[in-house]
Amino acid sequence: MTDTPRPDSTERERAPEPADGSGGASRRAVIAALGGATLGAAALGLSSGPAATAAGRNDAAPARQAADCVLTPEQTEGPYYLDLETVRKDITEGKSGVPLTLRVKVIDTATCSALPGTAVDIWHCDALGVYSGYVAGGSTPDTTFLRGVQLTDSGGVAEFTTVYPGWYVGRALHIHVKTHVGGTVANGKYHGGHVSHTGQLYFPETYNSRVAALAPYRNNTATRTLNARDGIYRNGGSSTLLTLTQVGSDLGKGVTGTVVLGIDPDAVP
Repeated sequence: MTDTPRPDSTERERAPEPADGSGGASRRAVIAALGGATLGAAALGLSSGPAATAAGRNDAAPARQAADCVLTPEQTEGPYYLDLETVRKDITEGKSGVPLTLRVKVIDTATCSALPGTAVDIWHCDALGVYSGYVAGGSTPDTTFLRGVQLTDSGGVAEFTTVYPGWYVGRALHIHVKTHVGGTVANGKYHGGHVSHTGQLYFPETYNSRVAALAPYRNNTATRTLNARDGIYRNGGSSTLLTLTQVGSDLGKGVTGTVVLGIDPDAVP
């Protein structure tokens, strides 16, 4: 397939950089180095509770709270990002595939509190492994499918209507994500602020195998890379493995995917 993106040497894991530029171990780097533990069920539950109680930056915070509020490891932006900043919930633009409702909750790991008004910026390939804006490695910004920005609500949740992504050579199925803090929305675009997190979201292999057997995914001739064989996934990807819920008895009717991103809103990775 001539327009299928190929792995680029830029799509490699990069180590988190100290937020203060000092070259020392930043809070983000130290916690990420601990293995990128997944955030606890209380944070994922999309509701308030003891784990969501603000605790400031007190090192003596309860152990459970510390386990629930872990910085999500940074992962590479990859070669297919476009700075479109288009604010929209439905990013399908008619692309076919298994419907996916994606719910991303963003929390401040310093306080364990939800972060409303945070811009969640996502982009991913279609069922055949093609990214909008790129054909055979070249930029063609006239296409914008499967890209969009949503602001988190009062509970820190941003929701998108999209489709289950496909795959291309060398990469497991994934969705790219950035969070932006401090900007504003005008004329359907997100402006200003700064990027506070760059990462990727992944899918359980049990679902990947079932989706791969469905149309149009079964027309994707690229060899599918499993999560365990993806070098980027192996560097913290398990912390952003989506929790999937099938909509009905027929997988083709869609799934809902949820994940929690723990960020430092003041960081500039």
